[in-house]
Formats: sequence, structure tokens, C-alpha cells
Amino acid sequence: MKTTQETILILGATGKTGRRITERLQAAGLAVRQGSRAATPAFDWEDRTTWDAVLDGIHAVYISYQPDLAVPGALETVQAFTDLAVKSGVSKLVLLSGRGEVEAEQAERVVQNSGVDWTILRASWFFQNFSEAHFLEPILQGELALPVGNIAEPFVDAEDIAEIAVEALTQPGHSGQLYELTGPRALTFAEAVAEIADETQRNIRFAAVPAEEYRQALEQAELPAQLIDLVLYLFTTVLDGRNTPVADGVQRALGRPARDFTDYVRRTAASGVWANEG
Repeated sequence: MKTTQETILILGATGKTGRRITERLQAAGLAVRQGSRAATPAFDWEDRTTWDAVLDGIHAVYISYQPDLAVPGALETVQAFTDLAVKSGVSKLVLLSGRGEVEAEQAERVVQNSGVDWTILRASWFFQNFSEAHFLEPILQGELALPVGNIAEPFVDAEDIAEIAVEALTQPGHSGQLYELTGPRALTFAEAVAEIADETQRNIRFAAVPAEEYRQALEQAELPAQLIDLVLYLFTTVLDGRNTPVADGVQRALGRPARDFTDYVRRTAASGVWANEG
């Protein structure tokens, strides 16, 4: 395929989507600069003195804000970074956004109003939260307890997001597009855990717990207060059913259906990540 030869900056290059995007771009022989605190030059959202160096000579940027666009100050930070990116000569911005978050939609408008080419990837919760993040340890222990009830979420595969991001960063045809990215069906957390239990032949259960009880558990785990507030916001506000409808963003962007959760469970179980060795 015909691709751009300019250097592409991937923010959050060690994250679920950023790592996959970086791997795809490198496999295609493209010049990639990884935006993370561990990279050289280093990038830190909280240290604006690091921004100039990572933007030097960059043509396109994948923006993944950590920990989430909903945290206080995120909008102002994304605005400042976007302004500097455009001033530095960046001509393409691809933003990873979240469904059902007012703050994320505000950040989308920042990118849309930047004056350069843009693509928005508005994604639902990732499949990979069950295997690469904070859900993994409870699943290994046999019980995932969360402050969410019988609400269905159309989880999406981070592989699909990465594939679309690479296309948007390197190919024409995605300019000015807002892709709402979900899987092909919505599942409750209980249904998702049941699929993992069935495939792994393990006794894994899901338990809905009160929000305040979950907060106390996070406090006992000594998580930062801001992160606790974010987690509770995502579970009690964003996961209220507003995001249950399935969207067609993957089909629109790639011309094929979104990957299904069952396929993810099969390939992930085969990797052994859910095997309980205890």
C-alpha cells in the first residue's frame, strides 16, 4: 500500500492501542516516534517542556490521553498540545476518544477545530480490559467484582482500533471522519465473564457491588483519589446504558465487521494469560 514516509508520533505508545499501532507502523517500515515517559525523547502529558522535542519533525500524531479525557484538566492539556502540534507543522491528528463522555466530546471538538486534517476514534470499552488491565488479576483469582449492574456494553477489540488508527494516519479517505467504534454485540459484564469461564473451563464469577464498597476497596489498595473518582465516574455514570447501542464505525472504516468478543476470548485463552497456576 502507498503510505506516507514522514515520522508519525504515537502518544501512549506502551498502552493497549498505542503499542499495537506502533507495531503495525514499524512492520510497514514507517518512521515512528514513541511518545511515553520511558522513550527518548521522553514525553509526559504533565510536563509541557517535553512536548517540543517529541513534536520536532512530526507529520501525524495519534493522541491517546492518560489516564482519561474525563479527568480534570484534560481538556486544557489537549488544547495546549493540539495548538503546539499545529504550530510545529503537524498536518494530521487522530484522537482516541470515549463513548458517552461529555469531556471526551469536548476534546474531540478541540481536534476538529484545530485547522488541520483529523480523524476521531470514539471507542467503547476494550476487550483487552479483561486480559491486559485491572480486570485480569480478579479474573485469575476467580471473581470480578465491579460497581455495575445488568448494563450491556458493546466492548470493542483494541486490534480493530489499532488497524483503523494506522489507516487514518497513513491513508487518504478518513479525513474529517468520526468513527464510533464498538463490537458487533453488547454484553453485560456477567455475560463477558461467563464466556471467559466457559472457554477456560474455570470457575470464574462476576459480582455486582455497591459503588461505595468499591470505593473503599480502591482506597484500601491506596489508589490515588483522582483515579478512584475517575473509575467510579466511568462505572456509575458512563456505564448507565447510554452506550449499549452497537455502532458501525469499524465497518465504515475498514469495510468489514468488527471482531467479536467470542473470537477474542478464544485467542486470548489460547495464550494462557487466564490460566490459574495457583
